[in-house]
Amino acid sequence: MAFRGQYEHSLDSKDRLTVPARFREALSGELVLAKGPDTCLWLLTEQAFDEMSDQYIAPHSPFGENARKMRRLFNSGAAEGELDSAGRVRIPGHLVESAGLKGSCTVIGAGEYLEIWDTDEWNRENEKLQSEFSEIAEGMSEAGA
Repeated sequence: MAFRGQYEHSLDSKDRLTVPARFREALSGELVLAKGPDTCLWLLTEQAFDEMSDQYIAPHSPFGENARKMRRLFNSGAAEGELDSAGRVRIPGHLVESAGLKGSCTVIGAGEYLEIWDTDEWNRENEKLQSEFSEIAEGMSEAGA
């Protein structure tokens, strides 16, 4: 399932976030919450997290400094979890802090995973993205990406 769309939710007093209902079935089982390279969290299945690691991180030699750093960042910034019976996932405190989540959150679909943003931070990021849309598209078409 491709994750698409934008959804407004809030963290409760126990740092639990309600996952949009349409994604709950795809996210049943073991989940991984991970720091993204931006000021957000990624929410994905354990299988998708492992596949991402296998495809983008594991091929690089652990003898290279950047490969070691990326392994540390990717794995130390991740926590396992699962949805509770109400469709919520608990976000560990260190991840709440690293993403600057303050209560109001925006969950956005990013294809293979969901991103969890503080709503104010997402609004700033989204405004920036919209203003750069044509430049980003043009750059990707030139690079063949």
